[in-house]
Amino acid sequence: MTTMVTRINEMGANKATGLFGDWTDRIAAGELPATKPMRPQGVERNIVVTLWDWSNPKAYLHDEISTDKRNPTLNANGLIFGATELSTDLVPVLDPVHHKAFEIKHPVRDPNTPSAKTDPLSPSPYWGAEPIWDSQSNQHNPMYDEKGRVWFTARVRPPANPDFCKKGSDHSSAKVFPLENANRHVSMYDPKTKKFTLISTCFSTHHLVFAEDANNTLWLSSGASTSNVVGWLNRKMFEETGDEAKSQGWTPFVLDTNGNGKRDEWVEPKEAVDPAKDKRIVAGLYGIAVSPVDGSIWGSVLSFPGAVIRLNLGDNPPVTALTEYYEVPIENNGYGIRGMDIDRNGVAWVSLSSGHLGSFDRRKCKVLNGPTATGKHCPEGWTLYPFPGPQFQNLKASGSAESSYYTWVDQFDTFGLGKDVPIATGNLNDALLAMVDGKFVTLRVPYPMGFYAKWMDGRIDDPKAGWKGKGLWATFGNRTPFHIEGGKGTKPKVLHFQLRPDPLAK
Repeated sequence: MTTMVTRINEMGANKATGLFGDWTDRIAAGELPATKPMRPQGVERNIVVTLWDWSNPKAYLHDEISTDKRNPTLNANGLIFGATELSTDLVPVLDPVHHKAFEIKHPVRDPNTPSAKTDPLSPSPYWGAEPIWDSQSNQHNPMYDEKGRVWFTARVRPPANPDFCKKGSDHSSAKVFPLENANRHVSMYDPKTKKFTLISTCFSTHHLVFAEDANNTLWLSSGASTSNVVGWLNRKMFEETGDEAKSQGWTPFVLDTNGNGKRDEWVEPKEAVDPAKDKRIVAGLYGIAVSPVDGSIWGSVLSFPGAVIRLNLGDNPPVTALTEYYEVPIENNGYGIRGMDIDRNGVAWVSLSSGHLGSFDRRKCKVLNGPTATGKHCPEGWTLYPFPGPQFQNLKASGSAESSYYTWVDQFDTFGLGKDVPIATGNLNDALLAMVDGKFVTLRVPYPMGFYAKWMDGRIDDPKAGWKGKGLWATFGNRTPFHIEGGKGTKPKVLHFQLRPDPLAK
């Protein structure tokens, strides 16, 4: 409820409610969209979509995971795990071989951990005054590791941080930038032992990704553009010592505005650039990725018009990490960044609410640091591809009405369209939107209507089995599964996308 009201107010409450009211009235009077979606063309006719019900009618899904992003052959034919965010502590699990779905309860450390049940809610026309969401763990994003264990960004305790996170601590990261609160943390579930490990982090978490390094470092975004840091967990150290304080770290975002290639004394975000100093910025990450090229950390920043960040870690990240900040070029009608990923060449791919898939190639930049490197210094690095679908009426600018939530890159050809294919969630297309050789391939879900994904991943179950041995996994990620075709009682869905060589292939 609070989120809905906040977003309406951001647009202007009177104007926004008037527009939505008018839209509703026109639909009720029988008005149809001005354009029709195209029927599947070419390879789009070869798509096979398999759906399973999982979770329960009062819950919703945010993300799923089927394999290790770094090695998509891991967990072949194995369990698919979901994350139910604010709706429930019951984590959905699918066994796709035996067509069996079940749930496991995600625990918390502290019984006083906040619950969604006490969040401000309004009565529902479907469920009345019943507060149907009751999650304490608030799991958001799952990820398999190389050992077949599933890691979550999850709430494990109340927000107030322990002393080692705060000012006066001798923790190396707290000395640089102490933290008072963290609203979501980390957990790990081992399917073999059927046990959770709960990890309290000083920094808030949202999305997570493993690095391709000797420590299998777990990098975590905060989700909020107002965050001051990015955090990590040295998994090797944690598994050897069990010391969650010693194994975690974080660093603020500092631009190299004096251009000397190292981190120095900085000016604060609201202070003017000083050519003799660096500059700290507030730029919490939403999406997060690790470059396979050089191990740098990339992420998306939800400020307007939005940006991508590159973090060069240095030898001692709490004190040496330097940030590069690249704004989306609003002069080309690009804006509204959300989720992102990176390909094996180090090119970042992002979803934009301006109706574009955006790519950013740092290799094209003429300026990387110095007093002008504060966001608008590399428009040449950006390329914008308008998404399928109509543009808003009377709007002539580039883009479409599509408002994609996330982009994931199929680095290892887990689907069949090739390696390094970026695939965006087509949230207003009822589809996933894959970019192949500069053109979109629409992977549409015809039934039930209302497919709205927030994440996907790809797995190779059998490299020798052709199209039947691999595919993409995704979920219906909308918060109101009772709004999709089927109505009240409809459960969330998990989907498997596969690509046949031709429409009649067996």
